[in-house]
Amino acid sequence: MANEKFSSQLLSRAVDEFGKLPGIGHKTALRLVLHLLRQDEEHVNGFADAITHLRKDVKYCKVCHNISDTEICSICGNPRRDASTVCVVENIQDVMAIENTQSYRGLYHVLGGVISPMDGVGPADLEIASLVERVHAGDIQEVILALSPTMEGDTTNFFIFRKLADANVTISVIARGIAQNDELQYTDEVTLGRSIINRTPFKS
Repeated sequence: MANEKFSSQLLSRAVDEFGKLPGIGHKTALRLVLHLLRQDEEHVNGFADAITHLRKDVKYCKVCHNISDTEICSICGNPRRDASTVCVVENIQDVMAIENTQSYRGLYHVLGGVISPMDGVGPADLEIASLVERVHAGDIQEVILALSPTMEGDTTNFFIFRKLADANVTISVIARGIAQNDELQYTDEVTLGRSIINRTPFKS
């Protein structure tokens, strides 16, 4: 944060807090804070209330670990979804990306990351055990591995494949229309949708 002198410590503190957000630099933080100062009090209170309630009241689905307002998310609780197919993704943004393609009607399982020894992330830090438990419950017929095509994503794919080797399910991986080392959430909807539709059997 730049060593800029403010006439108000309240302004300085607000700029510092906004500057902690990813992708927000000092100038952008200052611009956002000054924008809020120009708004009426009701608007600013609504903004602050939304952030407070988000942190306090948001839940994670007990089934798939997607973000939710209730114990079971709207996707898992939708009887029109195909409960026999589960798409394994790294994070919540990937669920949103795949949903935007309108090409997939099954359920999801959010791992919360990928295996990355360099970053200190191992299998026990992810929702892999709960995935294995879901699959062994017997209702799932296909597991789609939809992790980003990176070294960490491929390592996680292989680990899950090994964990599910004794389960009577089809394990597939999204088609590699996505460039190597690209993150799923930044892939365009058409390419991502085709990758889901044209998924292929996972091979170790």
